[in-house]
Amino acid sequence: MTLLELCKYFDSFLHIDDFPSDPSDNGLQVQNRDPAGKQIKKVAFAVDACQESIDKAIAENADVLFVHHGLFWGHSVPVTKNHYNRLSSLIKNDVALFACHIPLDASKIVGNNYGLAFRLGLENLQDFGLWRGMDIGVKGEFKTPLSIEEICKKLFKNDEKPNIILDFGNEKIKTVAIISGGAGDDLEQAIAENVDLYITGELGHEQFHLAKENEISVIAGGHYNTETVGVSLVMEKLMQETNIHLRADVDHVPIMSVLCQSRRTLDIEIFESETVKKYLRQCEIRIAVAVARRQCLIRRADRVGFIRRKVGVFH
Repeated sequence: MTLLELCKYFDSFLHIDDFPSDPSDNGLQVQNRDPAGKQIKKVAFAVDACQESIDKAIAENADVLFVHHGLFWGHSVPVTKNHYNRLSSLIKNDVALFACHIPLDASKIVGNNYGLAFRLGLENLQDFGLWRGMDIGVKGEFKTPLSIEEICKKLFKNDEKPNIILDFGNEKIKTVAIISGGAGDDLEQAIAENVDLYITGELGHEQFHLAKENEISVIAGGHYNTETVGVSLVMEKLMQETNIHLRADVDHVPIMSVLCQSRRTLDIEIFESETVKKYLRQCEIRIAVAVARRQCLIRRADRVGFIRRKVGVFH
């Protein structure tokens, strides 16, 4: 499989052209030296095209790096400093970069939002969350209402914790709306839909009172944590459709690599970014607050910008 063939495969289910208002330059952002001839032997998956992800892909001898947050966002950027370092690392090592932003959020097959809904076991799924004229989120309901604590256990794996829990709504939650990443401003759409719970990645200061005054519960799982789902699902789809043998048994990892042995038989290696996990743990601060019916824990990172600077999460 060549790079051009791989890009065509990705677009066959991501449908990049269906999201023209996305500021990201979705698709192939950096090609290799021979996109029509060189056989792809290894593809790495990561949330962010940060230097750490690029370096790890190079160390794993990857031919392609697939990311959710790429390097180009619809406007010119000087090729200097960090941007230069990232691009030069890719080009010097002949590693191609494929980025998929909103199409990967919105996909009903491998999307971040539908993926989180699948993980929770929500039923009666419908599109939710209009952004720049595009439906990007999902809403659904539990067959049996759950507490917010039970939902968190289903939502997060490997003892991960959400950055923020605002337990302002019903004690038992039936209806849920989801938009991953930095979608705190879309809380108003969740309120308008009269759902019991809104799940996103980040919240701003002003959303605290908005949620409390409208008696809606909110889980902000972290921009990064809520967007590892899509790249994992793309990897799994690639495995299923190309007879990939899984060599590592992990439930949830931020960075993965796929080793292509032939056009139809693939082998998998998976690695984790310890730096990401380390800083996410260090940045969590517990704040106990009294809410409507009982004491609630809010876990909030000390300004998400700190995580962004340290880990390279979505600039």
